[in-house]
Amino acid sequence: MASSTQEHHLHHLPTPYGTTTAPPPTPSAHSNHNHNLLSTSEAADSLSRLLHRIPPTLSLSFPGRRQSPPSTTISPPLISLSDAKSILHSNLLSAAKQHGFFQLTQHSISSHLAQSAESESASIFNDEKQLCFPKNWPLGFDNDDDDDDDFVCGRSLCLDESSSMELGFSSIHEFTSQMEKLGLELIEELACAVGFENPVGEDRTRFCSLMWISESESGSSNMPLSPGRVYPYVVGLNYQIRCRKYSMLADSGWISVAPQVDSVMVTLGDIAQVWSNGKVKKVRGRPVPITNGEINSSSNNSHYVSLTLLVTLAHENTVSPLLPIKLPSLGAVLNKEDDDGLGDNDSTTIAVEEESPMFNSFSFEDYAWRVYHARLNIKDPLVRYRV
Repeated sequence: MASSTQEHHLHHLPTPYGTTTAPPPTPSAHSNHNHNLLSTSEAADSLSRLLHRIPPTLSLSFPGRRQSPPSTTISPPLISLSDAKSILHSNLLSAAKQHGFFQLTQHSISSHLAQSAESESASIFNDEKQLCFPKNWPLGFDNDDDDDDDFVCGRSLCLDESSSMELGFSSIHEFTSQMEKLGLELIEELACAVGFENPVGEDRTRFCSLMWISESESGSSNMPLSPGRVYPYVVGLNYQIRCRKYSMLADSGWISVAPQVDSVMVTLGDIAQVWSNGKVKKVRGRPVPITNGEINSSSNNSHYVSLTLLVTLAHENTVSPLLPIKLPSLGAVLNKEDDDGLGDNDSTTIAVEEESPMFNSFSFEDYAWRVYHARLNIKDPLVRYRV
């Protein structure tokens, strides 16, 4: 699934002249001038491909530290799957274009299954035998040892559906399966609401689902847990077992939200934004629980476990805007009757207007590797792909 990490490291070869000073010209070098030009061109192409995959944290950009989430907490827009299709699509389009997130009610996920998956997840971090878990990125443990005063440090584990089954986590496996089914249904409804053809469908070769399990012990500080690694996705789903506040990095900046109990908080990711050609807003990364953010809770010390499912793409995919065709308001063809009343019609064809793409196409694997190895507070990685 993943490329070897050795592909993504720069190797600096030492020279007796230092890293920035060119060697003095020699007759040998002069006689091979044409050969050197060819070698330089090939090296430049190779370097260009390599630089494309360097994460922003290795560049010369030094972003400032993020500000604390705003003190005001908002309630995400409510959307019910039981509404008529016209109402559902209208509400979905409004929430997607204005916010990039919402809370879903009248869904198929049971609270008992969500609680069982959470209990099973808590036991994972009590088990010191981590060697049995997968280690091919993005799967496996991500022990967050980053010294960042903006976050409460924690650990996270990423599992796909097959690995959770192989490891014997039956509740997590079933929870992942049910959340994936709901996520695919939402992608279909989103495609209908925005107006593009769903490129995923139920083709297992086009997408994959990743369950991100995060935990942390927190004290009395009102701070978000560390977001850990970030991975690009289409939609993210987080079942609300209890009243809890979250911090999220939306297009408008860091915000604080408090979804209802038993709802599923849904976030739209960067892939959904590209597919919609910039029509919908996005949330970068996963919603981050705020320590001591449980509403009506008097506990000063809590053990936090959060499960977020990301419906994302297989590495082999290419990401590009899915452009709809805009038809003129009066139709593509206007028929005009002759004044003689004989019924002969002249058909005048009006050219359709095609929407211009806002993003260039890009390799999902290259983009995923770049985002995964970058800090969340770096600038929006989609900026480099904008037309």
